[in-house]
Amino acid sequence: MNCKGILLVGIPNHLNWLTFARKPCSSNDYPRVIIYINVRLSSFCFSLWKDIINYKDILLTSFFNDNIIFWIMNIYSNSSHSTLKYLKDTEVNITNLLIMTGDFNIRDIIWDLSFPHHSAISNDLMILADSYNLDLSIPTHQISTRYSHHRRKHHLIKVLHCKK
Repeated sequence: MNCKGILLVGIPNHLNWLTFARKPCSSNDYPRVIIYINVRLSSFCFSLWKDIINYKDILLTSFFNDNIIFWIMNIYSNSSHSTLKYLKDTEVNITNLLIMTGDFNIRDIIWDLSFPHHSAISNDLMILADSYNLDLSIPTHQISTRYSHHRRKHHLIKVLHCKK
């Protein structure tokens, strides 16, 4: 909703950014993830790959550099962690995944020192990240990406990046 209480529909668009989103298959299938690519990077030939991962809350995007394919994955996982469960149960062989980012809906002391507990689902995320050869990237200055109506429940972006 905007500041006047009017429901906003759609995505923000700007001439300097390309948007990648999955087309809904039905009226109940609207995706909750989008990827923005700056137009100055368009020479890298970005592509959305639904034939590898076709799940409404995952965007798998590729680009080419020096004839090598690289991957970016953007994820939304609800409070039931359905997307993480999907990835855990789906065998996908992706090499050169540079970054996996999104809202995983996991609070954990590993990346949020104000939260006093460790979650078992965090272990699943880290095992999954390790299977793609990714490490957790923790920002030096954490800023919440969304504040809930419930006190002390906020979300931090988790970024998993390619291991050196």
